[in-house]
Amino acid sequence: MLKSFCMTTTKLEVEQENRQYSLRMPKGTDMAIHISVIWLALFGLLMIASASMGLAVDRPLYLPLTLVKQLIFLSFGYWAMRYLSAKFTLSFLSSSSFSTWALGIGIALIAACFFPAAGGSRAWIRLPISSVDVSIQPSEFAKVMLILIIAAYCGDVKRKFKDSKQMIMRPGIFVIVYLVVVLVFQRDLGSMAVMFLISFICFEIPTHPQLRIWQRRFGWAFFVGVALALFLLSPLGEGLIRLLPLQEYQINRIFSSINPFTDQYNTGYQLVNGLVSFATGGWKGLGFGNSVRKYTRFPAANTDFILAIIVEELGIFGFLACFIPYCVIVYQLFKYASRIQSERAKIILIGVAMYIVIHCLFNIGGVTGLIPLTGVPLLIISAGGSSTASIMGAIGIAQAVILRYHKGEIV
Repeated sequence: MLKSFCMTTTKLEVEQENRQYSLRMPKGTDMAIHISVIWLALFGLLMIASASMGLAVDRPLYLPLTLVKQLIFLSFGYWAMRYLSAKFTLSFLSSSSFSTWALGIGIALIAACFFPAAGGSRAWIRLPISSVDVSIQPSEFAKVMLILIIAAYCGDVKRKFKDSKQMIMRPGIFVIVYLVVVLVFQRDLGSMAVMFLISFICFEIPTHPQLRIWQRRFGWAFFVGVALALFLLSPLGEGLIRLLPLQEYQINRIFSSINPFTDQYNTGYQLVNGLVSFATGGWKGLGFGNSVRKYTRFPAANTDFILAIIVEELGIFGFLACFIPYCVIVYQLFKYASRIQSERAKIILIGVAMYIVIHCLFNIGGVTGLIPLTGVPLLIISAGGSSTASIMGAIGIAQAVILRYHKGEIV
């Protein structure tokens, strides 16, 4: 009886210890990345509360509902990050269930096309929750899946194929279907651009000889595309912009980025307000909660343009408060990618790092008028459940790679 009592007591102690540490990341993951994610989540929640005040003037429930939704997605994202960091392995990429997941994301992308459009795009699946606007954006999770697809089918491939086309057939089908659905049917140019850039960078990492010809071709095509984009944004190319197969609001965004003051009260209103916020903030800012622009019907103040509110209230120090943690995460991911030999692991680490970098470049470039607005959020900081959960899950997968590396399971 005494032995049974001791065993029961020990079991209870273990269960209590497991519950006590259930919120902690597994031992062997990178603490700098984890702390940076926690900082971004808390800082973002604080700034979402401040940026939402203007939108809550005539809607008393808007602020608490926005914060509750963000807390729910942050909690789910943290759980996903911790779960994936402990459970994900590279062997999953070779399993039959992986293709099922990739197909499921594709079906979700197609399903979003049948829901009402928002902001000119049909990119959200609306959930039937009364009085609360809750939606899922499948394209955010597709970004992570594209990283895994290229890692699964192009990384650490040892066998030789009949020809190079056979090697890229399966990943190519997934990538093309994802991009076509998002661009043509969802009409979400920003998400498509992010997905394309992530796929391109990840595809350039594997060293299989039969991939080299395709890597060179895609490399040249990429540089030609960049040159063409720069030409269109120059004074010489402005006349060709209206010939592109774009929606009217997308064309207006391009012209607004060239000179937002030509129509500052209409198409350029959002960008002009963002620039005024940056100019007003200066070094120290007006103080937390003291933004003026958020009370002027500033569109997307707590989502795509939250950086403008951050700088207006906290100045350059507010910008550094979110920029430095991003840099820490990206640096750590590239550091481990340089040490690990496994191509699959490299693709995952670099892919997640570039996911963050591309979002930062698109968001910062858009709100400052350096590039056309793309509707790309500032990850973890902007109000948005899908982007928050997606990037935290992606970081969890990267942490799993780091954990396996520290355990010696990945060379």
